[in-house]
Amino acid sequence: MKEAFLGIDISKLTFDVALLEEDKVKSKKFTNNKQGFKKLTGWLDSKNVCIIHACMEATGVYGEHLAEYLFLNKIPVSIVNPARIKGFSQSELSRAKNDELDAKLIARFCKLIRPKLWEPTPDKIKFLQQWVRRLDDLIKLQRQEENRLEAASDYMKPYIEKTVKHISNQIKEAKKIINEHIDNNPELKEKSELLKSIPGIGEATTAQVLAFIGDTGKFRNAKEVAAFVGLNPKQNQSGTSVRGRTRLSKTGDATLRKALYMPAIVSMRHNPVIRQFASRLESSGKHKMAIIGAIMRKLIHIIYGVLKNKNAFNAELNC
Repeated sequence: MKEAFLGIDISKLTFDVALLEEDKVKSKKFTNNKQGFKKLTGWLDSKNVCIIHACMEATGVYGEHLAEYLFLNKIPVSIVNPARIKGFSQSELSRAKNDELDAKLIARFCKLIRPKLWEPTPDKIKFLQQWVRRLDDLIKLQRQEENRLEAASDYMKPYIEKTVKHISNQIKEAKKIINEHIDNNPELKEKSELLKSIPGIGEATTAQVLAFIGDTGKFRNAKEVAAFVGLNPKQNQSGTSVRGRTRLSKTGDATLRKALYMPAIVSMRHNPVIRQFASRLESSGKHKMAIIGAIMRKLIHIIYGVLKNKNAFNAELNC
């Protein structure tokens, strides 16, 4: 059997694959469900190849089931930050973009880079992730209904108020389930206490961090965590003539970035390390939003250090 690499471009309903065997590439599209997964393995079997590495971008929940299916079928798979694929694309000077071409790009990336293999998320973390996402959805629904309530007629208001009350009760229940789950798991509880020692990091942010970046072993350093969240800086510079403002890449998890926004604001007042950091940025003339972005990135570095070293926040050590 010949060795091959499998690039996967995942979306909500379908996924495209590119089978890279030596210099030949074969492409195929499948539905993103169990039937599609079985057809994929059947298609691979028909090609008489030995998949030594499959690779896909981290796309939230869309690729989780496929990754688990590949793992159970003993097909090594990696899930990588989209920023790495984008950087690889730029190195190839690639401009064209569609799902099939993206799958081919990921296959070439996989063959050249050989990224770290993915392992299934432990059940306790998967449970936490699902409830954290559910809580986020409920909060969004509550906000939508409250906005509708402001513009509603006197006749409609009582009905919307009932919906708001129901969602509010569900939010309370979700928070209770999350807190009890963390308290009942010694490892999660220990990490939770470490995170809460950081001024500006509260209960909601702690749950988000534990769900998605609490396992520091997945990252080589704090910079990788920042890139995963999309808080790594993206420079807009070309030669000597183009000197645009440096911005956040925003190629990572948008939910986590949002979860770190308010802690960044609070930290500017109550965290001595962040307060001094923000003061230096202000003195250098940085824009307000640039300062907040830098503070969010600084918080990621502090969070990573606290969890990695298993030591509570210390202003002198974390400056």
